[in-house]
Amino acid sequence: MKLRLENLQKSFGTNHVLRGLSLDVAEGECICLIGSSGSGKSTVLRTINLLEPLDDGAIYLDGVDIAEPGLDPQPIRQRIGIVFQSFNLFPHMTAAGNVRLAPRRLGRASGAALNEQVGALFETFGLSQHMDHYPDQLSGGQQQRVAVIRALAMRPEIMLFDEVTSALDPELVGEVLDVMHRLRSERMTMIVATHEMAFAAEAADRVAMLDQGRIVEIGKAREVLTNPREQRTRDFLRLDRTA
Repeated sequence: MKLRLENLQKSFGTNHVLRGLSLDVAEGECICLIGSSGSGKSTVLRTINLLEPLDDGAIYLDGVDIAEPGLDPQPIRQRIGIVFQSFNLFPHMTAAGNVRLAPRRLGRASGAALNEQVGALFETFGLSQHMDHYPDQLSGGQQQRVAVIRALAMRPEIMLFDEVTSALDPELVGEVLDVMHRLRSERMTMIVATHEMAFAAEAADRVAMLDQGRIVEIGKAREVLTNPREQRTRDFLRLDRTA
């Protein structure tokens, strides 16, 4: 599996959000996208998952342009999972019911096989005792972990994370980052928009700094985060080589 973003262009009205952004992602790689709010991080992820159409450019998955107009997005979304800031769990369904819904509807699994798969995911991420709880009976961190499990139930090849800890209280951030560290250890291909610099330093293969819809710097995580080449990156990280 290889993902390539080529010259992505996206505007919302007069707001030019992506300005020729390009990026290659190798199988098993974790790339963290950093940058200020409005730099284009979330829009990049939403275009990869085909939630936003491109104005121009291409997104190649195994050499096929998945952003081609008219392409059915559902098979692509089964290969590329996404988790958002907000949990988006159905309040009238249990945690397990939320996770079972998409695989059952899309025919990925059913019956005992699906129940076994879902049970194993809940156990892996320490939520077995909460499978039959409703979202309002779970903490924010637990709800976000369920959202991750829901995406993983589709057995995706790539996972996208859009600031998944930003809506959580500080004491709940760690339990969600632990889930992401586990996925990292299993070599899940991941693109993570984040403000968690410690996670980026520990887990990412590369970090890409976005500014005004472009990648202004990309490189090995620790190099970018501790000794960036570009002034814009230093300003964002509040680093000053002359200090």
